[in-house]
Amino acid sequence: MNIVNCFSRYFRLLRSFEAFKLLHLGMMSEIKRKSLPAMARAVGLDNHQNLHHFLTESPWTAQQLRQKRLELILKVLHGRAMILLIDETGDCKKGKSTDYVKRQYIGNVGKKENGIVVVTAYGLVEGMILPLCFEVYKPRERLKITDEYQSKPQIAATMIRQLQAMGFQFELVLADS
Repeated sequence: MNIVNCFSRYFRLLRSFEAFKLLHLGMMSEIKRKSLPAMARAVGLDNHQNLHHFLTESPWTAQQLRQKRLELILKVLHGRAMILLIDETGDCKKGKSTDYVKRQYIGNVGKKENGIVVVTAYGLVEGMILPLCFEVYKPRERLKITDEYQSKPQIAATMIRQLQAMGFQFELVLADS
């Protein structure tokens, strides 16, 4: 089964599907900074506009692609249980124009900085790590009117319940403090 071709039905235009494949190649490349211009160069494109248009103007939804990816992982697992790894990851950001950016603890920096934090769930199966899902942590001070506050452990618990409802089985759940 060609995994990439499983996603082709979500793209009406061939150029969108090609950009999808090139974007993934760029994400897997050895380049240190994964910006669109750098990824475009890494996959042999003269400029990054095709990748930019793919991300901003294509008719696909991230939820559809995420759901399909999780379905494929379930199919490959054949009912096997995995170890679930829950972690939080932060990125430093300047300013406050990006949603949910705040001065908060950024683990990979080891101190409080201005940044954004996500709670992530990975599966560990036979030494292979599979990215499952992530959710942006929304600090109380930065909530939008439509947002409801959830602590990081509450976000993790919700992700675990959603993954179990899909059919994922866990033999162990690991998380840091």
